[in-house]
Amino acid sequence: MTFSSLGLSEGLLRAVADQGYTVPTPIQRHAIPAVLAGGDVLAGAQTGTGKTAGFVLPMLQRLTAHAPRHAGGGRGRSPRALILTPTRELAAQVEASIKTYGRHLSITSTAIFGGVGFGPQTALLRRGVDVVVATPGRLLDHLGQGNIGFSRVEFFVLDEADRMLDLGFIPDVKRILAVLPRQRQSLLFSATFSPEIKAFAETLLDRPRTIEVTPPNSTVDMIVQRVHPVDRDRKSQLLAYLVGHHRWQQVLVFTRTKHGADKLVRSLEADGIRAIALHGNKSQNARTRALADFKAGRVTVLVATDIAARGIDIDQLPHVVNYDIPNVPEDYIHRIGRTGRAGSSGEAISLVCVDERAFLRDIERLIKRSIPQQVVEGFEPDPNARAQPVFAQRGRGSGQVTRPSGAPPRAGNRTARARKPAPAPRARQRTKH
Repeated sequence: MTFSSLGLSEGLLRAVADQGYTVPTPIQRHAIPAVLAGGDVLAGAQTGTGKTAGFVLPMLQRLTAHAPRHAGGGRGRSPRALILTPTRELAAQVEASIKTYGRHLSITSTAIFGGVGFGPQTALLRRGVDVVVATPGRLLDHLGQGNIGFSRVEFFVLDEADRMLDLGFIPDVKRILAVLPRQRQSLLFSATFSPEIKAFAETLLDRPRTIEVTPPNSTVDMIVQRVHPVDRDRKSQLLAYLVGHHRWQQVLVFTRTKHGADKLVRSLEADGIRAIALHGNKSQNARTRALADFKAGRVTVLVATDIAARGIDIDQLPHVVNYDIPNVPEDYIHRIGRTGRAGSSGEAISLVCVDERAFLRDIERLIKRSIPQQVVEGFEPDPNARAQPVFAQRGRGSGQVTRPSGAPPRAGNRTARARKPAPAPRARQRTKH
């Protein structure tokens, strides 16, 4: 099957060809005809599967094929399409795809997120654009100030809904949904289908077509997964050894906290390894620059938190390292999905200390397989080491995960963590994403 067999217009096919693409990915083969048919869609697709083009291409075609709906009442200028994403980086990535695939069309778009000036966004919104890609918090700020209306919205996309849930953004999404026109086409994309996501989809979508291109919560088959057991205070030394010994040139490393990311960068730089951190405490310009330096090969290691890493789009990223094992198993799938993209091979390495063995078992239960373990010579863990509580920063707040290695999982633990109220005011948290 080729893109030309999917019913796309000549302008879109030219833009796809300009990018060198000829064969659609599985999610594109299924999603594009479903969206073009005009119904709601519930799609399960991991990162790196081409899901963005799966909704951007048919959205652009439907917008150009139909005359704009009458503006009606309401405050502010209304876009015709609204796409919500959980992070700034993903919003920028999606909007860049709209510009790329819409280059031969008369469609205007903009990305709206925190961390940058409010004024230029206000001017663009009041002037009017066809497509708005936004994070929920900043969009609500503009809605509250009358800079945008939703009376003409005919196309709505909720991207990475599972991450929206983890970050506590679903109440904000519901506030936005409450003021959208009832007559619209809605799409929901999620890498995993938890019971909470399925329940939310029932309130958002009208008799949707369900598309799953991989089994629920499965990992990418092309990714080689491996665990290196190590003592907690030797992780940074082991990581430096692996990078140097194997001469890795591009490594994405995940830490649990922002402080941990900065600390690891300092340690790697002391070992002569070019590294940079990417997290919510960085300004938007600093985050953009860090990602650009990593893509260009000016730094070898990009150390990121889960939130900041969403939306990172790097072709053929060879190595992902879990410096800290995630305490939410689904996050493991999101992390390692940054490599092995678009059919290329990749390697996911996890550095696991005694404190994290229970987290590792939770991950193996989720992916329904044991991850091979290999002790690196010279970094053998102390067999007498005792587990200590892990302090984890999750979602909008932070909490202490006190479950020691070997303890049974607590029922409903993930939901309880995701719903824990943030200690800071919502408006302040909103600008972090």
